[in-house]
Amino acid sequence: MSLFQFLKSKTFFIQIGIAVVGLLVFVFSLKYWLGVTTNHDQKIQVPNLHKMSLDDVRKKLTELDLDFKIIDSASYNPEYPKKSVIEQTPEAGDYVKEKRKIYLTLNPSKYRDVTIPDLNGRTKRQATSQLRSLGFNVGTNFTYVHDIGKDVVRGLRFNEKIINPGDKLPLNSILDLVLGDGRGN
Repeated sequence: MSLFQFLKSKTFFIQIGIAVVGLLVFVFSLKYWLGVTTNHDQKIQVPNLHKMSLDDVRKKLTELDLDFKIIDSASYNPEYPKKSVIEQTPEAGDYVKEKRKIYLTLNPSKYRDVTIPDLNGRTKRQATSQLRSLGFNVGTNFTYVHDIGKDVVRGLRFNEKIINPGDKLPLNSILDLVLGDGRGN
């Protein structure tokens, strides 16, 4: 039997029919199975978790059958309570399915610590610029000591205590400069 005769035969058409019916059964079965296993019609609205503590977040998400994961801590923001949620992904109002993880970014409990640089011998202006660039605030309570250099840094104070280069203080701390009075030998 030649190929052309086989393509015109009854057996060939029966085989094509079986293949088409099998393919249709497979496609519709797969579609039904995916609809059941992926909960296609189910959706849960993500709540707004901003400024909530971890305990409150845990309770809220457990009620909604959602999970969470802490991915990072951001820079300290004084407008938010300590260890509260600053950012969330997916955002509040988005729709998700049950058991979905909500990724959270938390507010640290304080500003990060920054190392104090060695400013001894620098001018008041240089020291002020460097401290501000590091994230510190420079106070207006200057202490003058007997020294040959006028307005030359001879030390730093934090809360009336002398601090040394290499010490660590929280960002946004107010530092007072100890300066020379220019009347030394």
